[in-house]
Amino acid sequence: MKYIYVALILIGASSAIASTQSPYIGEETNEIKSLSPGKINGLLQGSGMGFAKTAELNQYPGPRHVIDLAEQLHLSDQQIAQTNQVFEEMRENAVVLGKQLVEYERELDTLFSSGRISASKLDSLLLKIGATKARLRGTHLHAHLEMKKILSHHQVVMYDNLRGYSNGSGEHKHTH
Repeated sequence: MKYIYVALILIGASSAIASTQSPYIGEETNEIKSLSPGKINGLLQGSGMGFAKTAELNQYPGPRHVIDLAEQLHLSDQQIAQTNQVFEEMRENAVVLGKQLVEYERELDTLFSSGRISASKLDSLLLKIGATKARLRGTHLHAHLEMKKILSHHQVVMYDNLRGYSNGSGEHKHTH
């Protein structure tokens, strides 16, 4: 019986230790603590990374996916050219903003790691980070707005079906 109590105490102690471990374990070695290597790469390449999810899931197709589905959507040559232009402009802007965001996050990380952070520096940098994230998200969302102008209603419905967003009848699964 004594051994059962000891075992239960040890199990309880190990559970308590495990529950205090951070979900950030392993991230302390990241180059920039707040960004995973994958996120840094995505930002530097101008990837969507969910910035336009609200548009994507509300019948505003994304240019990258429209290009990928050009054949199935039966895009005209003009639509392909317009989509490529929207995508390239979006990507170019997103790369510039992504680089800025990575640098601001690097600066924030450096200030904390060096112990040179102050409340005023923190507030100033957070404003820059927030504004850059907003502009980056806006870049992606504006591209989705442009795509809605380029595609016909039928193509938008087809896009949603191909992407798995509708129930096949042209009506969305989610409600507004």
